[in-house]
Amino acid sequence: MPIVRIPVGERVFAPAWLTTVLTVALCILFVALGRWQWDRGNMRQLQWDAFAHGSSAPRAIGASELRSVPRFQRVAVSGRYDTQRQFLLDNRIHAGRAGYEVLTPLELADGRELMIDRGWVAFTGHRAILPDVHLTASEPRMVAGRLVDVPVGGLVFGRMPPDSGPSWPKVTSYPTMAQLGQALGRPVEQRILLLDPDQPNGYVRDWQPPGLPPVRHWSYAVQWWGFAAALLVIWVILSAPKSRVTA
Repeated sequence: MPIVRIPVGERVFAPAWLTTVLTVALCILFVALGRWQWDRGNMRQLQWDAFAHGSSAPRAIGASELRSVPRFQRVAVSGRYDTQRQFLLDNRIHAGRAGYEVLTPLELADGRELMIDRGWVAFTGHRAILPDVHLTASEPRMVAGRLVDVPVGGLVFGRMPPDSGPSWPKVTSYPTMAQLGQALGRPVEQRILLLDPDQPNGYVRDWQPPGLPPVRHWSYAVQWWGFAAALLVIWVILSAPKSRVTA
């Protein structure tokens, strides 16, 4: 049964209850998804701006200042690499190739550990054969790079904490900082440092802002809103068939 019947020229606008309810529900969903993508684009733009602003000369700081430094800021810190215990972040892709990112603890003056991401290394082709990321130099040094949050996985089943065995390096996927600290047996800072490309003892370091480009999210938003508009047009057309002319 139609909601209303409104003659419009040769047509009669008579939307049915079921199609109207479905159309309204789907339009609300599409508009909400579009708004969500638009907000994500705005958030991503702020992150990309912060990444760009953090590319200035590194700022030398002490261990106690690490917690107050803005995300993506370039800093220089002094410490000593732990050459015996390292982590390999699994499922890291570079130029379409699978590999790991190498996390090496840097012991700071206050005894805490700052995880240094020394860059990407390729997967060897066998899970049992890990890439050689051994470090020999353990003297105190100044290390420069960007402070970022540890990568976070979107799916629970894609996460794997470091194993509790004695072997090093330990392969892990999207660990928390608490899990890294537990494996080390020492407290760790809540951020990691992306080692600058010109720093020694690193691997592939083509650091990029996080996530998709903001314009990609905005384009997804426009698509969702376009779906809502198209659905409304279809609903109007289907709800206004031509009236039958009787003799």
